[in-house]
Amino acid sequence: MTLFFAVLTPFIGAALVALASRLGRSHSAWAAGAVTLAAIAWLVPSLHLPFEGTTLIQQHDWMPALGLNLAFRLDGLALLFAALILGIGLLIVLYARYYLSERDSMGRFYSYLMLFMGSMLGIVLSENLIQLLIFWELTSLSSFLLISYWQHREEGRQGARMALAVTGAGGFALLGGFLLLGHIVGSYELSVVLASGDLIREHPLYVPTLTLILLGVFTKSAQFPFHFWLPHAMAAPTPVSAYLHSATMVKAGVFLLARLFPALSGTPEWFWLVSGAGLATLLLGAYVALFKHDLKGLLAYSTISHLGLITLLFGLSTPLAAVAGVFHIINHATFKASLFMAAGIIDHEAGTRDMRRLNGLWRFMPYTATLAMVAAAAMAGVPLLNGFLSKEMFFAETMEISAGHAGGWLLPALVTLAGALGVAYSLRFIHDVFFNGRPVDLPRTPHEPPRWMKVPVEILVVLCLVVGIAPTLTVAPLLAVAAADTLQAPLPDYHLALWHGVNPALVMSLIALGGGALIYLMRRPLFAWHERSLGRLDARVVFNALQNGLFALARSITRLIDTGSLQRQVFFLLAAALVLGVAPWLAGGTPLAGNREGLPLDAVSLIAASALIIATLATVWLHRQRFVALVTIGVVGLVVSLAFVKFSAPDLALTQLSVEIVTIVLLLLALYFLPQHAAPEHEPARLWRDGMIALLAGGGTAALAWAVLTRPYDTIAGYFLANSVPGGGGSNVVNVILVDFRGYDTLGEITVLALAGLGIVAMLQGLQLAAPSRDDAGRSWDADAYPAIMATLTRILLPLALLVAVFILLRGHNQPGGGFIAGLITSVALIVQYLANGAVWTHQRMASDSHPLVAWGLAIAAFTGLASWLFGYPFLTSTFSHLNWPVVGEFELASAMAFDLGVFLVVVGATLMILVNLGGLHRAPPKKGSVH
Repeated sequence: MTLFFAVLTPFIGAALVALASRLGRSHSAWAAGAVTLAAIAWLVPSLHLPFEGTTLIQQHDWMPALGLNLAFRLDGLALLFAALILGIGLLIVLYARYYLSERDSMGRFYSYLMLFMGSMLGIVLSENLIQLLIFWELTSLSSFLLISYWQHREEGRQGARMALAVTGAGGFALLGGFLLLGHIVGSYELSVVLASGDLIREHPLYVPTLTLILLGVFTKSAQFPFHFWLPHAMAAPTPVSAYLHSATMVKAGVFLLARLFPALSGTPEWFWLVSGAGLATLLLGAYVALFKHDLKGLLAYSTISHLGLITLLFGLSTPLAAVAGVFHIINHATFKASLFMAAGIIDHEAGTRDMRRLNGLWRFMPYTATLAMVAAAAMAGVPLLNGFLSKEMFFAETMEISAGHAGGWLLPALVTLAGALGVAYSLRFIHDVFFNGRPVDLPRTPHEPPRWMKVPVEILVVLCLVVGIAPTLTVAPLLAVAAADTLQAPLPDYHLALWHGVNPALVMSLIALGGGALIYLMRRPLFAWHERSLGRLDARVVFNALQNGLFALARSITRLIDTGSLQRQVFFLLAAALVLGVAPWLAGGTPLAGNREGLPLDAVSLIAASALIIATLATVWLHRQRFVALVTIGVVGLVVSLAFVKFSAPDLALTQLSVEIVTIVLLLLALYFLPQHAAPEHEPARLWRDGMIALLAGGGTAALAWAVLTRPYDTIAGYFLANSVPGGGGSNVVNVILVDFRGYDTLGEITVLALAGLGIVAMLQGLQLAAPSRDDAGRSWDADAYPAIMATLTRILLPLALLVAVFILLRGHNQPGGGFIAGLITSVALIVQYLANGAVWTHQRMASDSHPLVAWGLAIAAFTGLASWLFGYPFLTSTFSHLNWPVVGEFELASAMAFDLGVFLVVVGATLMILVNLGGLHRAPPKKGSVH
């Protein structure tokens, strides 16, 4: 369970951080740091396992029949990314405390950050692909919140929408890829998928599977042509940018490349798609970064370029290229996080990120300048720094892969050019910001930041140095286990050292360093040429055009269908249902009726059916007389309840009757504010059209029912009848199904009910309607709104009604009843108090806010499901036991009763929320002559 709690801790911590912010800014930062340390603590006992060659898998059954389990995996690759996420995350927490201003909500920021951290941990520690996808989408949602943190800024809102749209579309493609992958392998567990590489690559669905998965990877990791969203995400606060670019979000894509490398790599399709996208992104990002004047813009495009480098390495498909890719993931995280934090310090102290104004900052902040220059040199691949080592491996592998091929010089030449561009934009970062004259009209005089704001940068820069100087003593063990678990095979022969002699890789590095310096020296004519020819190109224009086109298409379809007419909506729905229902029937040529004999018709059933038909026709005929139609609808509901009694379904009958009462009360409250008579229809053509549609739809439904009822069919009722008592501990099969066999469905249903209640309350909040003083006939409403006899009787009956509700709740597992019915009975009893005694009298004796009931109900129901995990059983598995109590005797105690209690509380809370808020819409009509 340790991996599960490591992932869960940041999600719980998000709420704790928000609460801690009420105590002060520093308290929320301390809380966020404590949450991050707690997540690290959950992983500490298992850290030795990957180094011993052991993969830790912790699995908790969720829906085993569908192959969906809550499963977590800790191997070398997962350990590496978890260390980056939590280690750099802890530094970001410290840095953000000093970066954010007094006007910024510290609690909201750290809450979003914890959600982001937990989502990324979920991705890298997931063993199940569907579970990984859920966390994948959570990173998109939480990054949307972080990018748009400064909600008052248009660029923040636009950047967040763009990021969500692109990565969300990629997530949808990834879902399709994972479903195909699970279909090919027969499992969604990574252990099975990684061991089935040959099966996957030889399958006819390999290409569409690979394409869909790579769409998800490329959109998340900003690979060409989906790179454009990442620079616009720079509207986020700098701590977010530092975290997003170094250890999270964009690294999720390259993590998935590494994770699925053994299963998907090694084919021409993988090589051309992955290495092609990586090479294009490497060159494009490096080129554009050179011409960006915004400090964070330069770093954003440099991130795109380095992500392309990592993607290209994995695309080469060789074991040594994969090792180099993993190594560069580590190095890029350290120097890029430190660079972004240094850029944030500059912006924080100087008031701008424009490099045309940021000149000569060395004399104002030499210490920060030194740190930033070391990190930039690591990004450029200067010797004695970590970036040099992984870039040399990269150059060496491109030479190796190109040897012996026609035109084999092209790939090494292109990556050397990219390296030179990387040196050039790194030199620009150093020279233009810290030297190159004096500052130009800075908003404020720069100076060194607070001491603790520099500590995270210092730690990361020291890592750049020590890894570059002594790689075998520092990063080598972690790289070895991470690369081995990436390959799922023995490691190739490689050596981490400062000097490998004079070889092609060293020559390429020297050319890149010299070429980069030359490009920087020629920057002025290059800048002028770029502005004339390519400066106006912006992928955002294409994105906005596509987005506007989609919006226009959606609006046109909406205008076609949604004209504000409920009849038109129902017409489209019924017409589509008829077409979809009739088409396969006509194509199949199957006769309508089967040969199964029906039940004999008795007089009572005939009378009930006649009453149902008469009441239905009366509702249609008298629908303009709204109160009368409501009465006839009540007759329909009552007859349906009797039908359930006829067919020995007392639970359904009780539920139907309770729902009928609550619905009638709801409609009566609504009718109070509506005219008693609806306007008559004056279009005969519409009446004939609607009549024909109604007859066709009703006839189609009757035909479908007849076809089903006259044919033999297999039922699963026998399974539930046989297993209700031994498997669920209850003789009421319906209740056992709801709280045990199909408890997950019920949890979803009460969640939807809670959301519906909250939505209705939100729509009614603040709304007040003038109550009519007379009816349509001119008769005044009775001034005695709360008759004494009715009020007295309801007060006497309330304890009895509540006692009946409790009785129905407790007996539900073995007799007709349960939490849903008991909740409706309680709701009716409490609503009657409102109707008979008034809202003021009732609120004085009962809390008017029923939101806590809904929250507690959902919490109890969910905790009942989670508790089963503690004992190693699937989610919402019920248990029961028989106890002997004094006087009472033998008594059954089932965990499903707690789940039923949760259902009860949600039903009571949601129903009261809806009815009480609807009943509170009344306000007295304005007096004559008054102004409102």
